[in-house]
This record gives sequence, structure tokens and C-alpha cells, in this order.
Amino acid sequence: MKNQIPIRTFSEWDEKRPGFVEIDLVGHDGGDGSGEFIQTLDVTDVCSGWTETQAVRNKAQVWVFEALGGIKKRLPFPLLGIDSDNGSEFINHHLLRFCKEGKITFTRSRSYRKNDSCFVEQKNYSIVRRSVGYYRYDTGEELKTINELYGYLRLYTNFFQPVMKLIEKTRIGSKVQKKYDRAQTPYKRVLDSSYVSYQEKHALMKQYDRLNPAELKRQITKLQHKLTKLVFL
Repeated sequence: MKNQIPIRTFSEWDEKRPGFVEIDLVGHDGGDGSGEFIQTLDVTDVCSGWTETQAVRNKAQVWVFEALGGIKKRLPFPLLGIDSDNGSEFINHHLLRFCKEGKITFTRSRSYRKNDSCFVEQKNYSIVRRSVGYYRYDTGEELKTINELYGYLRLYTNFFQPVMKLIEKTRIGSKVQKKYDRAQTPYKRVLDSSYVSYQEKHALMKQYDRLNPAELKRQITKLQHKLTKLVFL
């Protein structure tokens, strides 16, 4: 199966066009890997930093595939490429067929090389872990609450949270110097892209005009408190 999916390394990935994403699963086992527990599918666009997350009941292919289909519809631009690690939840015939039928480039990172997926790995912490923490989540009510939280979080982070993007790495002896661009929101990066259509940008601008960041933050905090209470019931 792996032989049908080419390996993509960091230097080979095209970062200039929105739509090429890295995907990963974040497990919410709370340090106890026994049994089934909730996983978060993290999908991060390399060019813009636009990030979508959705929680699933476990890492079974059927749930991951269903979540990816929902995220594809929410992206503000066409999904053009997917890069994953080598887990069976991603490296399977269902996802390969999905990508072939949708003419989506499907590549995989090298085994045990997390640097190949550095963009999504960063969001695993800055978005997923910082918003829902490190507790164990394994109930239907927790799954529902996490996804409700993610519904507000995607709007808050993509439209209102500026982030810097790595544009250059230079090795000098044993040290690596990193150069970042000016911090911008993923929303602004999408608007600045010549690859995104006027219709897609117009829809985004209309959505932005309806949003209230303070209210989004209040809803996120409210759901975080609810989630914490569920853990200790």
C-alpha cells in the first residue's frame, strides 16, 4: 500500500498555493493508551496556515475518512493535496481512492521524521492541545462538546489570530537560524493569494463581517469549562 503513495520531504512541498495540506491525528488518551479514546483530526494548509480540526470517536478509518470529507467542504479553497504520516488510518485504499477520484495529490512523510509534517505538528500543540488540554476523552458527550468548541475555535484562529510563517532556514555550523515573515491571520493570507478566486474571497469577507471575536472567545471559554467538568464527573 505504501508503495502506491510517494514520499514527500519538506524541501519538495510547494508552499505557494493554498490547498496543499498536512494532516495528522492527535490522541486524547490522557496518558492511558488502553481501550478507545477520542482523536482529533488536524488539517493544516501549508501556504496560509488555515487550520481545521474535528474530533472523532477513535482512529478507525471510517471516522477519519468521514471527518476529512466534512473538513474538505469547510475549506475556503479547493483541496489540492494531502500529506500524511504512515498510520493505517491514512494509508488505506479508501483515502487513496478518494484522492484519485478528486484529483487530489496524496503523499506521505518519511517514517519517524516529524519534521516532514512540521506545519501540522505545530498546530497540534498551538491549537489542539492549548484548547482541549491533555486529559483523556472517551465519551459521546465529550466528543460532542469538543466538536462544538472546534466550531468556534476555527473561526477565532483562522480569522483573528495572526501567526508568523517560516520562510527560510539557514544552517551555520551546528546551529540553525530561522527567518519568519510578518505575522498575518490565515484569513488575510488567503485573501492575498492570487490562486483563490474572487467568489471564494468574497464569501470569506462576508463571513468575516458577521463575526465578533470577543463573542467567539467567550463561547470557546464556556465550552472549555464544560469539557473540564465532564472529565471530572
